[in-house]
Amino acid sequence: MLPTPAPSRLARPHRAPRRVAAPLLLGLVGLIVWEVVARSGAVPAFFLPAPTAVAVRLGEDLATGGLLGFVLPTLVEAALGCLVGAVVALPLGYLVFRSHRASAALEPYIAASQAVPAVALAPLLMLWIGYGLVPIVVLCALLVFFPILLATVLGLRTLDPDVVDAARLDGASGWDLLRHIELPLALPSLLTGLRNGFTLSVTGAVVGEFVMGGQGLGMLVATRADSADTTGLFSALVVLCVLAMTVYGVLNLIERRLEQR
Repeated sequence: MLPTPAPSRLARPHRAPRRVAAPLLLGLVGLIVWEVVARSGAVPAFFLPAPTAVAVRLGEDLATGGLLGFVLPTLVEAALGCLVGAVVALPLGYLVFRSHRASAALEPYIAASQAVPAVALAPLLMLWIGYGLVPIVVLCALLVFFPILLATVLGLRTLDPDVVDAARLDGASGWDLLRHIELPLALPSLLTGLRNGFTLSVTGAVVGEFVMGGQGLGMLVATRADSADTTGLFSALVVLCVLAMTVYGVLNLIERRLEQR
């Protein structure tokens, strides 16, 4: 019996148009329904402006150049928070994987730390640290800590034991085993944790700006909400969604490139 040929990588590009077309089609349908509902008068424009009105306002905001100035602070806060969270979560995840005692001692507290919502942590950080960049970065780090830690532990615990045992028979241990065997094999899971963590970090930056001040999109959203500028609020939310989707897509692309090496 002839072996079944493995699926060729050449077939993957043919899936790309469908991966792009499906969300675009769904988004288009959603926009059409939104436009029809908004134009029908069933919902007052104060509560639900039409997509075309939001698009016009977004164009005005971009033309003045003021809106993009709010993107960079939020992105910097999210990046720093994700970096700090990863610096703590990655080695701690390896410790939980390697040591049964550490796993038994730390896992209940790590899980309990996720029961506290970010909105509740923000006022505490404001009291403890103050306002500005530092407390927002700490809040982002707390949000991304658990997903990155969980992805690290999961990626290491699902390694092929035969490969690890073979490496140990060849003399690999300690740092060499981690560098040449465990880390490369667990890399897809680690990258997934970092990708999801960065997306959460954007949310943390916005929540932090609501409570602790700042100069990013969160402050813009809060300001426009206070002034009942619904159309402007939707315009800022669109930019925020595009930012999160762009970060997610770029990290996803980096993950795929690294996996192909």
